[in-house]
Amino acid sequence: MSETATAEAPIDVRTAPARYRHWKLSIEGRVAFLTMDIDENGGLRPGYKLKLNSYDLGVDIELADAVQRLRFEHPEVGAVVIRSAKDRIFCSGANINMLGLSSHHHKVNFCKFTNETRLAIEEASRESGQRYICSINGIAAGGGYELALACEDILLADDGNSAVSLPELPLLAVLPGTGGLTRLVDKRMVRRDHADFFCTTTEGMRGKRAQAWRLVDRLIAPSKLAEETRVIAERAAAASPRPSDARGIAWPELARRIDGDTIVYPHLTVEIDRERRAADLRLAGPDAPPPADAAAVQAQGVAFWPLALVRALDDAMMHLRLNETAIGTWVLHSQGDAALVQAYDALMARLGDHWLGREIGLYWRRTLKRLDVSARSLIALVEPGSCFAGTLLELVLACDRSYMLDGAMEGSNAAPAALHLTAANFGPYPMGNGLTRLQSRFLAAPGQPDELKARIGEALDAAAADEAGLVTFTPDDIDWEDEVRLAVEERASFSPDGLTGMEANLRFAGPETMETKIFARLSAWQNWIFQRPNATGADGALKLYGTGRQARYDRARA
Repeated sequence: MSETATAEAPIDVRTAPARYRHWKLSIEGRVAFLTMDIDENGGLRPGYKLKLNSYDLGVDIELADAVQRLRFEHPEVGAVVIRSAKDRIFCSGANINMLGLSSHHHKVNFCKFTNETRLAIEEASRESGQRYICSINGIAAGGGYELALACEDILLADDGNSAVSLPELPLLAVLPGTGGLTRLVDKRMVRRDHADFFCTTTEGMRGKRAQAWRLVDRLIAPSKLAEETRVIAERAAAASPRPSDARGIAWPELARRIDGDTIVYPHLTVEIDRERRAADLRLAGPDAPPPADAAAVQAQGVAFWPLALVRALDDAMMHLRLNETAIGTWVLHSQGDAALVQAYDALMARLGDHWLGREIGLYWRRTLKRLDVSARSLIALVEPGSCFAGTLLELVLACDRSYMLDGAMEGSNAAPAALHLTAANFGPYPMGNGLTRLQSRFLAAPGQPDELKARIGEALDAAAADEAGLVTFTPDDIDWEDEVRLAVEERASFSPDGLTGMEANLRFAGPETMETKIFARLSAWQNWIFQRPNATGADGALKLYGTGRQARYDRARA
């Protein structure tokens, strides 16, 4: 539990449809319906009601689970409809009272997780053949419209009442922080002057102007909204490349045991050291050769090593983000047979056109991106017995700094540490900037990644890895313990805020994309605005919303 949240119960992101309080998931042929029906008494924390289909982190945890579950349990689904069960209201966005009551770190983590879920929806439409369609039957305000913006098609009831809006600035003195500003101009290509007016009016837009300004795609008479939404979804599903006759895999709750400051998953153990303000994430390689083909992978289901490990890593990061905010450094280790890791990478490459292989690879892509944007210092230790090969090598490349032991420890008969490149390092796992981690690493030498392809399969010892530019430092056994200790202690001595700002800037060199704008620009500004008195001070708009009192602004612009 974090120092800043010791009185609160830990947040668990594991859930299942039978436990949903806010969403109903139904499958009708090749179309899935995700119906929002938020329980106003089902808030994650006490002190607020989720009225008018407003949401908090608990609502988004269920949504993220449904999006993930549809990809793995339902390969036959080619289109997903997001809709509301409430009359004349789609979603009023993030619950304002929840934001007003929440700590700063909870607000920021909430926005980040919500952004990641929206990006997963867009990836499902783009990469997985599950096209998301939003059917709006009333008011879609703030985060409700931002959810719609993550979908590929936005359908709006043409009834004079249904409208879309982003009223955060005029009402709350904050921003539409889950991608709204960026998606308006980068994804939907709304004109800047139109976007400016839209984001500064509380009433929003409805009818023909909403369509003309590209805020929605289609207007539909309310009496025909349900029927036409279904027709559009069935048409999209019929065009999907997903196999209509495939059988999915079961998605049971992830096994996890928390014993004091140790968290144990299949193939991953997390050890929290509160004195060092650090967590050691120890990943275990596979203990058996990979199965022969896609059918055997499907038979293993979530026990398939790459899938079991990525589920564990994903959950561990979310647990640490939400519940261990004072643990500022994550130290990544691995142990296992690098040859087996390479064999699994080779199998994954062969499964590239199979729906399940593709989904496992995309899950690794999303999880590595989650690591990239986590506000923690990341240090990798490449030690004797490590199995940082291919997919697991991406973890080293994602870190802010890496240490690789040169040689072996005195008195040990373990083989010296080695790194192994595979095809997985050259394309399947791009960062948010659209580049691979190797390309991002070698911006000054753009030909270096292509040259490294010739070294696929080679065991790169410390000298070779250093020469190739794959690690930061290669101390010998005399200096190893001191250098690693000092690196972690130094991190704990710095300002967490300063570190977060520095790391977020350094990690995303190169091109800017919609995704990097969301995390590096929009989220950064929202993070700052959330701390400003105009929004969250005693007389700020966020604090006074709903009281009838007018916010008092400091008029100096900074």
